[in-house]
Amino acid sequence: MKHDRASKQHTYARRFNRVLDHIDKHLDENLTVESLGNVANFSKFHFHRQFHEYCGVNIGRYIQLMKLKRASNRLAFNPEDRIIDIALDAGFESPESFARAFKSAFGQTPSGFRKNPAWGSWSARYQFPIPFRERTGKMDVTIIQVEPTLVAALEHFGAPALVNDTARRFIEWRKATGLSPVASSQTYGIVYNNPATTPAEEFGFDICGSVTEAVPDNPQGVTTKTIPGGRLAVLRHVGSHERLGESVYYLYSEWLPGSGAELRDFPVYFHYLTLVPGTPEHEHQTDVCLPIK
Repeated sequence: MKHDRASKQHTYARRFNRVLDHIDKHLDENLTVESLGNVANFSKFHFHRQFHEYCGVNIGRYIQLMKLKRASNRLAFNPEDRIIDIALDAGFESPESFARAFKSAFGQTPSGFRKNPAWGSWSARYQFPIPFRERTGKMDVTIIQVEPTLVAALEHFGAPALVNDTARRFIEWRKATGLSPVASSQTYGIVYNNPATTPAEEFGFDICGSVTEAVPDNPQGVTTKTIPGGRLAVLRHVGSHERLGESVYYLYSEWLPGSGAELRDFPVYFHYLTLVPGTPEHEHQTDVCLPIK
């Protein structure tokens, strides 16, 4: 009986995940309650209430927050993009209506967020009571051998929600020095703890870019490190960086127990393959790299 109930809950979650994935991929389209209900075969008479119960917000608000999320990332990381263009691309009729919605959601104006984003309150806005979106089905894991990689690294210690502040400092260093240009260098993220189970003040994460020589002293605090060579189990993650935990979970809980592999003494890390400004979140590609013996 208990197994049947868990199975039904899992099926229900999968149906909702199809809806959420569809929203991610079609954010620029006209997303109606009826069309989204059809994605997972929910009744149009009940879907609006079901969505609110599952996600904690109504569907119109959820879609608006997803659009504002994309807009806020452009504000923070694409300084050359004009606010009026970001507003129109997000589906607002004017910069004024965009500014009102943005301030209502995040407590900052778009220009204020661009200058000094409050990532803590921004992140809190996206803490929906949605169950963990576990990856389903078998996923392709490739075993490769890599050489050691010299990297420029900026260490982040503290709340995962504030990693974007560290990322902005690293981008600032890249632009100021030209030592690890995005166009010709590789970008990595080294994860030292599980953000879901680690106290915020103990969370550690390195943002890295490959370099050809040691990094000189700099005001941003970027140092030189080496990502060791050796065997890696690699899983290609396609989608938002915020959902990378799903692929990490699959590697540890599904792939590793049946692989016969043993872990090396180095944490899991990410190899970011698409960092082109303006790339939609659902098209981001990231290799999740698990060091094995």
